[in-house]
Amino acid sequence: MSLKEIYEWNQNIYDEKPRTQLLPEEEAEIARFQVEIDRLEKGALDPDDFRRFRLNNGIYGIRGAENRHMIRIKIRYGLMNALQLECVADLTEKYAPNQLAHVTTRQAIQLHEILRTDVPMILRRLAESGLTAREACGNTVRNVTASHYAGIDPQEEFDVTPYADLLSLYFLRNPVCQNMPRKFKIAFEGSKKLDHAKIGIHDLGFIAEKRMINGKEVKGFKVYVGGGLGSSPFPAQLLEEFCPVELYLPTAEAVIRLFDRNGERKDKNRARIKYLVAKWGIETFRQEFLAERTQVVMTGSGREAFWKLNIEENTAPALKSPAPTDAPAILPGFEEWKKTNTFQQKQKGYWAVNVRCPLGDITPDQMRKLAKISRAFCGGRLRTTISQNILLQWIPEGSLKALFAELGKSGLNLKGAETVTDITRCPGADTCQIAITHSKGLAFEMGKIFSNGYGSDPTFSHVTIKISGCTNSCGQHHIANIGFHGASKNVDGRAVPHYQLMVGGYTAADGVAVFGKRIAQIPARRTPDATKALLDAFKKEKGASETFLQWSERVGAQKLKEIVAPFVAIPSFDQDPKAFEDLGDPGKPFELNVGKGECAA
Repeated sequence: MSLKEIYEWNQNIYDEKPRTQLLPEEEAEIARFQVEIDRLEKGALDPDDFRRFRLNNGIYGIRGAENRHMIRIKIRYGLMNALQLECVADLTEKYAPNQLAHVTTRQAIQLHEILRTDVPMILRRLAESGLTAREACGNTVRNVTASHYAGIDPQEEFDVTPYADLLSLYFLRNPVCQNMPRKFKIAFEGSKKLDHAKIGIHDLGFIAEKRMINGKEVKGFKVYVGGGLGSSPFPAQLLEEFCPVELYLPTAEAVIRLFDRNGERKDKNRARIKYLVAKWGIETFRQEFLAERTQVVMTGSGREAFWKLNIEENTAPALKSPAPTDAPAILPGFEEWKKTNTFQQKQKGYWAVNVRCPLGDITPDQMRKLAKISRAFCGGRLRTTISQNILLQWIPEGSLKALFAELGKSGLNLKGAETVTDITRCPGADTCQIAITHSKGLAFEMGKIFSNGYGSDPTFSHVTIKISGCTNSCGQHHIANIGFHGASKNVDGRAVPHYQLMVGGYTAADGVAVFGKRIAQIPARRTPDATKALLDAFKKEKGASETFLQWSERVGAQKLKEIVAPFVAIPSFDQDPKAFEDLGDPGKPFELNVGKGECAA
C-alpha cells in the first residue's frame, strides 16, 4: 500500500470499529511470527536470529524465562480509543500472569510474562483494534511520543498531534531505518514555554513554532538532535532554529540516514546518535545534515503528497448523549483532586483529567471501567502520558464532579498526578534482564512517605522522583529532582542492593536537559528514609520562595551527602540479615544476577 493509503487507513481513530480485515503487511508479519516460532522450537532457527526478529516486532525477553516475553504495545504519540483500551484489558486478563498492564515513559503499554506461543494471537488482536507492537523494540524508530496536552494546551503554538501521527506512520517499516546502529527516539512538543515532551533527552525533538515570512504566518519546528539518557546522558543540541512543516519529514529522514551510515556499529555501548553528534560536533553535523536533507528532498517526489496532507483542527467529540453531571452533593477529596489532576483546556468550558496509575500499573477491570467512563464523558478519547498515567480530554466543566465520582468506584480517582506522589519507575528486576534492583519495590515503599502527609504538603508538590533498576534510565532518573538507579555493593563479602542517589535533574522549555549530580550510594532498604531526610532538610532550610532545585543547588553536593550519610552504612549480616535484602523481593538473599540486555540487539 502507498503511504497515503496507510495514513488514511489509520485515521478516524475514534470510530471504535474493530477491523474485519488487516493490512496485507500485518497479515504477513503475524503469519511469519508463527512460522518463526515453529522453526525455533524445532531447532531450525538460531535463537539469536529469532531474538532479532521478535525485537523488531516489539517482543522482549523476560528475566529467567526463555519461553516468556514482554510485549510492548505502541500507543503512537499516546493516542488511543476506548475499544483499544478494552482490547488491552482483555489481553492482560487472558495472557498476563500478574494481571497488570504497565504504562511506560514512552507512552507505550507493556504486558509481561507472556507465553511465546500466545504472541501471534495477541498481535492479531492488537491489529484488529488498530494497535501494533511493530518496531516497538529493536534498532528502529521507537514509539513516537508527544505532549499529552497537544491540541488542548493554552500555551501551545499549534497542535503537534497530526505531525507526530504522519511521522510515526512514515517510518514504520521504512527501509531507511530497519537496521540502524541503535534505537532512535523522537518527540514532539507544542509549546515554546513548557516541556511536557522532554525534548532535551531525545535523539530528535521537534518544538512547534510560528514565524512571519514574507507577510504570511508559517508553521514549523525548532529542531534538536543528539539527546539521550542511559549510563552516559547527553543533552540534545539545537540543529535548526526553524524548519517549515513541509520539511519536517525530510529533516527526520536526513538525520536518520546520517546516523545509519555513520553511527557506531562495533561498540553497541556507543552506538546512539548522541555519540555521533558529540564526535563530529554540532556544526559539522549541521553541515552534513543540510546537505543530506537536500538529497532527500530532491529524490522524494513520490512522497510530497504525504508530507503535505491537510491538518484538521482538534474539535470536541460528538457524544450520543450529554456527558453525565449528576454527582453527590458532598464529594470528599474532590477539590484537592481537581487541583492536582485536572487541566483547563484552551477550548472554553472543557478540561482534561489525569487518571493516575500508581507506579504506571492498571488492572483489566480498571481499564474496562475507564473505557466505559471515557465513552460517556469524552467520546472515548484517551491519551497515555510519559508520566505513566492516562489522560481524558474534552471533559465538560460541569461534568468534573460526576467524573470524579465514577472514577472513585474503580479506585481511579487518586489525587497527586504529576506531583511528588506520582513516582516514575521502570519494571526493574521483576522482569528486566539487565536490572540490578526491584525498582517497583522501592517505588512502592517510597509511596508510603507521601500517603502519610508529605504528599499533601505544598512544599514538596513539584519535586519529582524517578527510579530505575539500573543505569540505563528507563525510569528517567537522570532528569529527576531526586533520582535513583539500582546498583550492587559488596559488604562483608556479600552483595547488597543499593541505589545511587542523584539530585538536581530536570528538563525545561527550549530543549533544556540538566542531569542530576551523583550524591551517594544508599542500601535499598535505607533509601526511603534517606529520601525523607532530604525532604525534611529542604523544608527546614529553604528560603521563602526557594524551590527544591534552587535549594539543592545552593547547599551543594557536600551538604546533600552529609544529610544522607546516616543511611549509607548497614549493620553486619549477623546483626540484621534483612538489611541485605532488596525491596520488592523480601525473604530472599540478594544476588547480582544480570542477564544479557536486548536494548542494543
